[in-house]
Amino acid sequence: MVENAKDVKEFNVVVIGVGGQGLLTLAGIISEAALKQGYDVKMSELHGLSQRGGSVACQIRFGEKIYSSLIKPGRADLIIALEPLEALRAAKFASEKKTTIIINTHKTKPVSVMVSNEKYPSLEAVKKELKDFVKDAIDTDATEIAIKATGTPVTANIYMLGIASARGLIPIEKAMLLESIKETVPEKYFEMNKKIFEVAK
Repeated sequence: MVENAKDVKEFNVVVIGVGGQGLLTLAGIISEAALKQGYDVKMSELHGLSQRGGSVACQIRFGEKIYSSLIKPGRADLIIALEPLEALRAAKFASEKKTTIIINTHKTKPVSVMVSNEKYPSLEAVKKELKDFVKDAIDTDATEIAIKATGTPVTANIYMLGIASARGLIPIEKAMLLESIKETVPEKYFEMNKKIFEVAK
């Protein structure tokens, strides 16, 4: 359930995936919406291979008063993983007492896997390993749903934000999130993004 801004002392979000999935856009939308709701906000971008296909992670912290942009291990409230293997990379930020993770089950092999010829783990193996780290895991083929609803996979990030909003997993009002989406995406793409955001349940 969304709380009033003044009642949230600290909320920590990790957004992780690979380059080209709209992570920075999603992190920016969350940060801007949190500001609109009256929170103090700090955001950081952590890049591995920052080109398309490289690992990318963003951390967003908001609340009454935030002094650092970096989330300590075990302190994430919400992890949005746009790629299954990247979800495992974010596990160190999770806590089985407080963290919910939303995972896009659609595989987009990171450059590191393709270059090293590593074996890509099964979704079942990923979920099994995450059970030791998170309180709750929500898995969805956000990419497939985005393609069916909007004709493009690039809206998968907004769909996952919609899940967080619809299920009360992020203490930011829906109206603030939509306003931030409208201000962030090009005007001609707003209705498409609004549609996928509202499809989420």
